[in-house]
Amino acid sequence: MEKRSFFERLTGSVKVEPVEEARMPHKTQKHDLPQDEEGQLTIDVWQTPDEIVVQAIVGGVKLEDLDVEVTHDMVTLRGKRERQKEVSGSDYFYQELYWGAFSRSILLPQEVDSDEAEATMKNGLLTIKLPKLDKARISKLKVKNE
Repeated sequence: MEKRSFFERLTGSVKVEPVEEARMPHKTQKHDLPQDEEGQLTIDVWQTPDEIVVQAIVGGVKLEDLDVEVTHDMVTLRGKRERQKEVSGSDYFYQELYWGAFSRSILLPQEVDSDEAEATMKNGLLTIKLPKLDKARISKLKVKNE
C-alpha cells in the first residue's frame, strides 16, 4: 500500500485513479480511508495578550463523539463524523465530504493553564481558549514562622 501524502492525511482525501469520462462524466468516486488511518482537522491558531485560541470546523460531529485533551503545551482533538444516511455509490453526483475518525494534535507555542481552558461549539465551529501561563510574573511568598 502506498503511503499517503501530507495533504491527503490533512484533508482525509485519497488519491484517485483517473476515471474514463464516458463512464462517469460528472461523478466523483467514494473515498474511504484505510481502517488504521484517521483524517486530520484543519485548524486556526492565534493568540491574544492573555490566551491562545484554537478553532476547528467540526460540523456534523456529535458532542459525545468529540474528545479534547489539553496539556500545558499541547492540544489534541479526536472524534468521528458519521453519515446520517447511506446512499448508493451510483446515486452520487459528488462525494467529497470526509466521514470517519479524525484527530489533530497541536504543539502550542507557549505553555498554557490547562485547568482553566475552555471549549465551546457554536454552529459547528469548535473554539478552545487556553489561558497563557505568565513565566515572567513573579510571586512573592510570605514566610511563616512555625
